[in-house]
Amino acid sequence: MKSEQIKEITERATERLTTALNAGHSEALTNYLKAIGRFHRYSLHNVMLIASQMPNANYVAGFRTWNELGRFVKKGEKGILILAPVVRRKSENEEDQKESSISVAGFRAAYVFDVSQTDGKELPQIGAVQGDPSRCAEQLRNFASAQSISIDYSIKIAPARGMSSGGKITLLPGQSPAEEFSTLAHEMAHELLHRGDRRSATSRRIRETEAEATAFVVCHAIGLETGSAASDYIGTAMHKS
Repeated sequence: MKSEQIKEITERATERLTTALNAGHSEALTNYLKAIGRFHRYSLHNVMLIASQMPNANYVAGFRTWNELGRFVKKGEKGILILAPVVRRKSENEEDQKESSISVAGFRAAYVFDVSQTDGKELPQIGAVQGDPSRCAEQLRNFASAQSISIDYSIKIAPARGMSSGGKITLLPGQSPAEEFSTLAHEMAHELLHRGDRRSATSRRIRETEAEATAFVVCHAIGLETGSAASDYIGTAMHKS
């Protein structure tokens, strides 16, 4: 998708919100602010796009993801347009992708559907990490620094919560302290366990299971409540492997 098209799409969404506000429809702003809270893992542009197309959307996912959850998009339902990043790997040595970095080469149109547009199995309660990591968050960051691993933030990795690229961890901004701690623990496991020869000797399923199991143990050790977050994540990773 060309940059001009992206600009036009986002400008139309902005104009709709502005027009509604100028007309005295304060519920438009309320819906937008609620959307930010519900879809904090999406970029602000995508939050605006979702809110402008379906103000009352609660939980959106792609067609395939709904199928993996045992639900199916109802016949005739119209998808909600969002902008998905086109990710490419860059490496100084193109033959060696183990230590490659990830960059966003552009965006493409993608469509998601709200849970209200689907039928099927009762939606499982997607686990969320809850609690207060307190000073442990700083300790984990200090540990990362001691391993010469830098930590940065970027909305460009959405909908991923975190990304590890060999000596650098990128986190999605806007996560709760507990979720961010869990995400950082997960990515630290990748950095420490999966950046050597062992990476090529293991499958993605094994690596994700090990990383999430590590995050689960670390979170429990400091008193965070993980609910079904770890099993939900591992289950999704297994579907994608």
